[in-house]
Amino acid sequence: MTSSMTSNVLRTLLLLLLLLPALAACRQETESGIISRKLDVFGTIVEITIRDADPRTANRAIDMIRADFARMHRDWHAWKPGELTRLNAALAEGRPFQASPFLLPLVRRAKTLREMSDGLFDPAIGAIIGAWGFHADELPKGTRPPLDRIRRLVALRPSMVDVRIEGNTVSSRNRAVQLDFGGFAKGEAVDRAIRRLREAGIRNAIVNAGGDLKVIGSHGDRPWRAGIRDPKDWGIIATVDLASGEALFTSGNYERYREYEGIRYAHIIDPRTGMPVEHIVSATVLHTDGALADAAATALAVAGPHDWTGIARRMGVRLVMLVDDAGTVYLTPDMRRRIVFVKKPERLVVAK
Repeated sequence: MTSSMTSNVLRTLLLLLLLLPALAACRQETESGIISRKLDVFGTIVEITIRDADPRTANRAIDMIRADFARMHRDWHAWKPGELTRLNAALAEGRPFQASPFLLPLVRRAKTLREMSDGLFDPAIGAIIGAWGFHADELPKGTRPPLDRIRRLVALRPSMVDVRIEGNTVSSRNRAVQLDFGGFAKGEAVDRAIRRLREAGIRNAIVNAGGDLKVIGSHGDRPWRAGIRDPKDWGIIATVDLASGEALFTSGNYERYREYEGIRYAHIIDPRTGMPVEHIVSATVLHTDGALADAAATALAVAGPHDWTGIARRMGVRLVMLVDDAGTVYLTPDMRRRIVFVKKPERLVVAK
């Protein structure tokens, strides 16, 4: 949730991916062999549900995940003090930065995802995202930013292409580059949480970060089942059963946005124009790689109803669903075979 710690994560991680001292957890163990913990983190509730596991082993793994999330929140955050903000300060001053092994893989992944998306997903546009007011825990209010300011930032052409990595040193000749991992950090966080659970020997679990989730194993005698939210209301438009190792991520403009004079400006920003996306209300991707699914959902929202199929192919995602502002649902053939509609869409288009 969405160009995904686009700040959809760090607020919803990145609010991709957010009350560090308040990483409170509540514990619930049921008689049916289910252990459920809720973590207040990333600006949302992250719920970890585990089946058929030793309670001490499960709770120990969840405690490690909670510690991981705390560090992610601190060091992957685009606007609160941490390693990423120190890196951004160095880039703005034209200085090289020695990145830690915790941060460096995200910088590398950001470059790869930018290339895969043909530039429609570019975590180097943090300054533009900030100019729109999305580097804050609360929704931005008041007038929209001056468009001249946005145009000036776009004209500087910040891009992950400008980011150089030599060993553990990160640098850029373009001082307009400011990294924001909000579009894929939540996917990365969920991937790492699932990896922790696997390493602990846990076979059946789901990690759900505000509706973006990944699963292993099954829910008893049936697969884990997820709902895809109807972007026009708080209901569910469709459901999908997930195989072990699959992740489901959605980017949408219905939760994080700014509104001015009756116009809603989405937090998902087109790197080419610096403007919030229009037309696409939500994009959902199902994949085994949570970070890729997170980033692809953002890139597909930017691509829009006419260009999304090419970007989906380029990024290697075959299970995709988009909803536009007219209520039309667009699907890849593979996704059409997987989902079950709860509500009949106003119009359905299956890509060839």
